[in-house]
Amino acid sequence: MENNVMERIGNTGLVPVVVIDDALSAVATARALLAGGVDVMEITLRTAAGMESIRLVARECPEMLVGAGTVLDMDQCINAIENGAEFIVSPGYDPEIVEYCIKSGVAVCPGCVTPTEITAALKKGLHVLKFFPANVYGGINAIKALAGPFTGVEFIPTGGVDLSNLADFVGSPIFAIGGGWLCPRKAISAGNFDVISDACRKSVDVLLGLKEEGNTISLLSLTEKGGEVTTISIPRMTSQLVRRGFTSKSSHSGLVFVKGSISITVNAI
Repeated sequence: MENNVMERIGNTGLVPVVVIDDALSAVATARALLAGGVDVMEITLRTAAGMESIRLVARECPEMLVGAGTVLDMDQCINAIENGAEFIVSPGYDPEIVEYCIKSGVAVCPGCVTPTEITAALKKGLHVLKFFPANVYGGINAIKALAGPFTGVEFIPTGGVDLSNLADFVGSPIFAIGGGWLCPRKAISAGNFDVISDACRKSVDVLLGLKEEGNTISLLSLTEKGGEVTTISIPRMTSQLVRRGFTSKSSHSGLVFVKGSISITVNAI
């Protein structure tokens, strides 16, 4: 199960860091993320509503991959898993939490920003690590420098990433990108769920980098009319289209996705 969870996170490429003040908003928030093309959410335990929010999303929105963030101790870790969290994210490296998740078969992503922390994670067989706060610890330049000696390690940078600089974090050694810009706390509290869906759509477009005859095209426009495009990520494009009900088949002109009368041919850039 752990491998499937990490594969899904990688194929989505985005991990919204979701801070919920009222658990009654949790399911609507999850559905807003899904509408924007993001089927992963990290609900933080920074608020009293966090644990109940995880439980509600896990129960009422099974198509969403829900995890717990800001997990600081074993009680939180165990309770989050019991309430339906499918992955655990902690801001730092906690050996006890890591060990428990590995033994329980639960995906875990601890925060590691130093060579010592990365070495500790590697010794436990972890190869995808949170890099937090990314803007404080050197951003993409620091991540690339660390990836030099630690080959095979990929990172999920969180902190200081938003739509304005998202493109800088697309590509190796970035596994996925986390952040609150996908799901603003104020938008959740105000019930402005369209804001969330719009932020997700725009971010998904950055990760896909779709081009039609050299011109940028949005995923939404493409799925409405069909056509032939190139993308910077075939796995992520495939994930997005399959979740939208498209089926794939190979052809001499590229990978073809079909849904009703709509046909989309995809090639890698």
